[in-house]
Amino acid sequence: MREQINYRIEKDSIGEKRVPEDAYYGVQSLRASENFPISGTAMHSEMIVSIVEIKKTSAITNCELGLIDKKIAEAIVKACDEVISGKFREQFIVDQIQGGAGTSINMNANEVVANRAIELLGGEKGDYSLVNPNDHVNCGQSTNDVFPTCGRMTVYKLLKKLEIQLKRLYEALIKKSAEFDDVIKMGRTQLQDAVPIRLGQEFKAYSAAVERDISRMQRAKDEMRYVNLGGTAIGTGINADEQYIQRIVQNLAKISGLNLMQAFDLVDATQNLDGYVVVSGIIKSCSVNLSKMANDLRLMSSGPRTGLGEINLPPKQNGSSIMPGKINPVIPEVVNQVAFNVIGNDLTITMAAEAGQLELNAFEPIIFYKLLQSVETITYAVETLVDNCIEGITANRERCKFLVENSVGIITAICPHVGYMKAAEIAKTALNTGKPIRTLIIEEGLLSEEQLDIILNTEAMTKPGITGKAAVG
Repeated sequence: MREQINYRIEKDSIGEKRVPEDAYYGVQSLRASENFPISGTAMHSEMIVSIVEIKKTSAITNCELGLIDKKIAEAIVKACDEVISGKFREQFIVDQIQGGAGTSINMNANEVVANRAIELLGGEKGDYSLVNPNDHVNCGQSTNDVFPTCGRMTVYKLLKKLEIQLKRLYEALIKKSAEFDDVIKMGRTQLQDAVPIRLGQEFKAYSAAVERDISRMQRAKDEMRYVNLGGTAIGTGINADEQYIQRIVQNLAKISGLNLMQAFDLVDATQNLDGYVVVSGIIKSCSVNLSKMANDLRLMSSGPRTGLGEINLPPKQNGSSIMPGKINPVIPEVVNQVAFNVIGNDLTITMAAEAGQLELNAFEPIIFYKLLQSVETITYAVETLVDNCIEGITANRERCKFLVENSVGIITAICPHVGYMKAAEIAKTALNTGKPIRTLIIEEGLLSEEQLDIILNTEAMTKPGITGKAAVG
């Protein structure tokens, strides 16, 4: 038997609507839920915390200035604390992708906080004469400064988590570079044999790229520190008390624990969204580095018998439903896919930031949806890359040695001794006959065994120094 639902009647500028009696959200949230069945995902949990931290800060600041009654402010603060602690999350019903520049998300927060505050004061949900979502919870605010601020706060928080995982990746790569420092393998350019390199050098190069990404994260966080809270509708601060405008961001920084600053020009900060494009670009650069590394890992581990087979990735799961024993490089593959998605998100963010008109950009909902997705998924991708791949990689030392010693690429070291044309001729003969470079040079009497031992010292080839004519006198 279906459970009977009781309703209350709420009004807005559109008209009356039935709202479930037990709901903490109100009429505006319900309309938005019905209007925007887009992504199927409600507001990000960190965004809920951020927007409610703004509501809490505003109530405290407005109370300090005597702009709302102390009892109402205290009820709002207590309701906010409950939401921040994890309660009432299911009451945030608005889809992350929505029209209205974020008004629906802002009102969802206003209504949930107001109705819980009403309960705390002994009233019934929907009795907005006690605590009003607009007049009290949203006092001194506009969606146009609340939503961008909560979005920036959320991105900032997630960037800190990404930075932690990137540092773990850097440390894991440094450890592997030391472990593999004595493994000589064949370097390749354009997928063709080039000259020898140490496997440790390759992993050190990966760590250098990640180190740059970590450095760029600081700039990304700095971009998100500056918020337009206090600017209200278009950055002019209309309907906000002058003292409120001066205090609100400082108070929010204390309550949130984030190093936030009020933007120097609130009008600029309200209408121009280039900061998101910068941050998205930094995340994209990071994803490109990670994807390139994943490509290399898949290539070096390919085979294992008919490919390069120079390294072993930790086996994580069966690779086929039809081919027994097949193990695929699933962790690098998922890193690649996350990178593809981040790159696509970057284009969406760029187009949305460009599409603003005059005093406001209405497309921040899609920007935050994509930017949060990019930061969060790349964080998880890095985490699994470290835990389920990098830390367990081993080197096939003998395989690496065999490929180097039988490669035509080592002919490069012979060039200074026999000339480019002769070296090219030897290389061609080696490819046609399958004979090793060393054997051909000895057969032609071009160099002695002793000289070749010096010249073809593969470890020496991987280090700056004398490998030319001076090495053999």
